[in-house]
Amino acid sequence: MSSPEPSSEISLEAIGSVSEIPAADWDACANPSPVPRGTPESAISAPPQNSFSSSKGANNPFVSHAFFLALEASNSACSRTGWGPRHLIARQNGVIVGIVPCYLKSHSHGEYVFDHGWANAYESAGGRYYPKLLASVPFTPATGPRLLIRPGEREADIRAALTGGLVGLCNATHASSVHVTFACKDEWAFLAENGFLQRTDQQFHWRNDGYSSFEDFLASLNSRHRKAIRRERRDALANGITIHVLTGSDLTEEIWDAFFQFYMETGSRKWGRPYLTRSFYSLIGESMDRNIALIMARRNGRWIAGAINFIGSETLFGRHWGAIEHHPFLHFEVCYYQAIDFAIRHRLKTVEAGAQGEHKIARGYLPQTTYSAHYIADPGLRRAVGDYLNRERQYVAEAARELTEAGPFRKTGDGVA
Repeated sequence: MSSPEPSSEISLEAIGSVSEIPAADWDACANPSPVPRGTPESAISAPPQNSFSSSKGANNPFVSHAFFLALEASNSACSRTGWGPRHLIARQNGVIVGIVPCYLKSHSHGEYVFDHGWANAYESAGGRYYPKLLASVPFTPATGPRLLIRPGEREADIRAALTGGLVGLCNATHASSVHVTFACKDEWAFLAENGFLQRTDQQFHWRNDGYSSFEDFLASLNSRHRKAIRRERRDALANGITIHVLTGSDLTEEIWDAFFQFYMETGSRKWGRPYLTRSFYSLIGESMDRNIALIMARRNGRWIAGAINFIGSETLFGRHWGAIEHHPFLHFEVCYYQAIDFAIRHRLKTVEAGAQGEHKIARGYLPQTTYSAHYIADPGLRRAVGDYLNRERQYVAEAARELTEAGPFRKTGDGVA
């Protein structure tokens, strides 16, 4: 008698920690061609592809096992801080074939897609908004895949199973809703086909139009903005400030001590309580050193400001900035101009400079739509939110058109100076 064929059924399970999932399995779904440890920095810039390239698509450091492990192992994202891991896992024949990084939330902090108004309205009407489920990367407003699927023959089936699994997990945890934020556009469309509400917002991204140098980029701007940027870069360094780009073995504990001081000082002013712990930086410095470009400013022998960037195969992702001395235009130099210069030198296609900030437009960063999808269990709340989102999407689209038209790039007839 022949042995029975192995079952091709897709099974689902919620996991309470990323540490329970082998890194190789996670990254086979998230980034099928991850960057090998020890890859030299010079390999980043090798055309036409660099060592961060993936056969599946753009490598995104934020969905890597190492990044989630650092968040959870450092107690930055854990149940105590209101981020209870509930990662949704799909298996076929015992093999992990799909993952949705997911957290059971007791608040809406650290998400950058704001639903506080929904929560307040629902609870005023007698409902209970929390807990809710968030499928995203904690504290990270960067677009990337949220339905992580191992390449293979049944990707469509796995995607459908994970989507249904999110709704099932919502019911099982007695959550009010599921929020998939900063998703890729195709995921956003697929989730909408499966009952999720669609939301849009905007960020400001810089696009590399094949520039050979920062001066080449400046030549694409109109005269007024070109001159303003040159003046800002000059004035930012007027007080004897020097700029240093650190990666790999440059990322010592002493450097992380200095940067964490900047992060705490700025984060305390902006958010009241910074989200990340000191040990988070040690962990990413150990496991993701070649994915990090830390841009630091130094004056009179001490570090005074810095910005952390994560390097993908196509994109430089700007994240936190902080300073203990404040000098005119230093923020723009460290966060925006140095990032552009790095992207040009390493032939990256895009710089994502994080959330908010219309002031970025004058510095060459133009509006880019971001996407989130929302499943809301209560029919009444769902209708109200759906009506709101219909109006909001129209506003976001119109604002993006107006802001793009007001961009700093040269129009026909504008000379170079």
